[in-house]
Amino acid sequence: MTILTASPRAEATPAIDGRALRDTLGRFATGVTIVTTRTGEGAPVGITANSFSSLSLDPPLILWSLALKSPNLAAFAEGRAFVVNILGHHQDALAMQFARPSDDKFDGVAHHDNAAGVPLLEGALARLECRVEFTRIAGDHLLIVGRVQAISAEEGEPLLFYQGGFQRLSA
Repeated sequence: MTILTASPRAEATPAIDGRALRDTLGRFATGVTIVTTRTGEGAPVGITANSFSSLSLDPPLILWSLALKSPNLAAFAEGRAFVVNILGHHQDALAMQFARPSDDKFDGVAHHDNAAGVPLLEGALARLECRVEFTRIAGDHLLIVGRVQAISAEEGEPLLFYQGGFQRLSA
């Protein structure tokens, strides 16, 4: 796996309290995804992530990040297939299941494999089937840029994360 690090800036950064930063960033509502792939040995991998964003329409690229301490880093090497499953409002328990360490996060989870062998979660609001275009280390996370190869979407309400908890849209 080739990982490049971002160049550090020369200017000094003022000390920022980590808890205050987390609370401030919590004011930004995000969608909730479960990113799925398979290890080199074929074991399924699933990770809850709200650090997801559209990056480019031409070419079709998305961006998400994974903590460097994750035991799943190697599963997201350049060229590897993965799927971003965008969760619907009814999937908060599923998001929590994939957020916690477990020997088999897929236990009891309805899914099927796509053509690349990557799990697609049943009931997801949308799915983006991707290949890792490139990765970069930035701070304590690995930035993963994926090239979108196939998409699917259903009607429904998204699962949102705001101020440390799951939320729903309201009129």
